[in-house]
Amino acid sequence: MSLDALKSAVPDYAKDLKLNLGSVIGNSELPAQQLWGTVLATAIASRSPIVLRELEPEAKANLSPEAYTAAKAAAAVMAMNNVFYRTRHLLSDPEYGTLRAGLRMNVIGNPGVEKVDFELWSLAVSAVNGCGQCLDSHEQVLRKAGVDRATIQEAFKIAAVVQAVGVTLDSEAALAA
Repeated sequence: MSLDALKSAVPDYAKDLKLNLGSVIGNSELPAQQLWGTVLATAIASRSPIVLRELEPEAKANLSPEAYTAAKAAAAVMAMNNVFYRTRHLLSDPEYGTLRAGLRMNVIGNPGVEKVDFELWSLAVSAVNGCGQCLDSHEQVLRKAGVDRATIQEAFKIAAVVQAVGVTLDSEAALAA
């Protein structure tokens, strides 16, 4: 199946999601690697088996093996970082912010693809996972690298739509079971 199959699975009450899915992926101005890496990383972050199953083959076909692995690595490392940094930020005791993280994150320094692409995927995953500190950090790195706000917004629009489609389709599957 594919993007078209995923769109056709979206119920009528969520027609806006179907239209948005077609536009944020089908009409994106992002280069193919940034687009499909963002799609894959956010599909993983959505935790939706349906969404991942439908979007992964198309992402794999549009990414180099290195970019495919890096997008999955972004989803993996940000799953950890988003929980850690969000929790540290949400705790009222500021002393946690002074403690060493002590978590390995080597892939961030050497992702195997352009740093900007990996940062964009990390930002998109952070949007799905709701970590404000990670969002700020990745946005600042992207802006310092010369990435414009429209490109950054494109990534979190993809994240928002992929997440919403996953929630909707998984809810429908649960209700049908």
